[in-house]
Parts: sequence; structure tokens; C-alpha cells
Amino acid sequence: MVELMHDYLDGEIRKEDEQLLRKHIHECKKCSDHFYRLKKTVSFIENLSHIAPSSDFTKKVMANLPKEKRRIRWQRWFTNHPFITAASLFLLLITSSLWATWHENEQFSFSKQENLIVKNNTVIVPKGKVVEGDIIVRNGNIKIEGEVHGDVTVINGKKYLASAGEVTGEIEEVNEVFDWIWYNIKRVGQNITEILVK
Repeated sequence: MVELMHDYLDGEIRKEDEQLLRKHIHECKKCSDHFYRLKKTVSFIENLSHIAPSSDFTKKVMANLPKEKRRIRWQRWFTNHPFITAASLFLLLITSSLWATWHENEQFSFSKQENLIVKNNTVIVPKGKVVEGDIIVRNGNIKIEGEVHGDVTVINGKKYLASAGEVTGEIEEVNEVFDWIWYNIKRVGQNITEILVK
């Protein structure tokens, strides 16, 4: 009988089943009460479907929701933008690494070559002396009075070339972070070229 009640309320009941249902409801109090409650529920739902929410209903509901934590919001953003996240992390790591390397060794140092004299953080190539090979001076100065058969690089310092001094290679001063980065990129490129040529 309950199945027939549902068919009746859905409007899908056959004529002979409807007559059977009506007869049974008049005779059975329990089924009559159940059918009445079903009809009442259907009427209530049908009436609710005509009610429209106010124009700011969604806004009010969203305003009453608990606020999302900032950390969760950032996690969602990082998840939705993986390329930007990876590129940002890469740039951050490279920048911090370069910055740390730039500042990690602020002590005076120089490449060991014959015929060099060191006085007060100044490397001197004496007059009449020849240095075979490259000279790199960090956090100090170089004064060239003799000859250098190679490149001279001064990082965080100054170069002084006397009138009689001579350098067969390049002379380079690296005093800024960007110069230092470019200097290291060139060195890596030269090393790679040397390896490939061999």
C-alpha cells in the first residue's frame, strides 16, 4: 500500500490501483494517517519551492562562515600556482646563496705565485720581476710594477699599475655583487670550454 501511496503522490498510479488505495485508506486508520502525513509533506515541499532567497543571501552566508587561516590560503595559492612557486623558490635560493658566498669570505686572500710581495693587504709585483700565471686578490689591493703573464682580478679591492708595469692578460676589478656574479659565470664558462676542448 505504501508503494501505491508514492505512485499516487507522484501522479503515476493506474486507475484500478487508485481505487484499491482509496478503499484501503477508508478501512485502515494506520495507512490513512500515513497517507495524510505524506500528502502534508509533499504540499510543504511544493510551497517551499516558490520561496526565493533575498538578493544578499549568499553574501550573508559567506560573511557568517569562519575566516580562513592565512596559512591555508597561502598553501592553496602555492598549490594552484606550482610554476610560479618553483621559480620563486629557485630565485630565492640562488639569491641567498650568492649573497652568502659574496659575504662569507671577507678576509684578505690572493693566489700564490712566485715573485709576489705582500704588505698591508696589498699584493705587489716588484719592478723587474715576472709572474707567470693568473693573480686573484680578494679583499685587498694589487700594485703591479713588474710583469704579469696572465690575467689579474681584484675582488673588493683596487689595482694600481705603475708606468713600467705590464700585464699580458686581462685586468679586472670586481667590486659589486653583479660584477662578481658575472665574473663567476665567465669562470664557469671558461672551465667548461677547457673541459670540452680537452
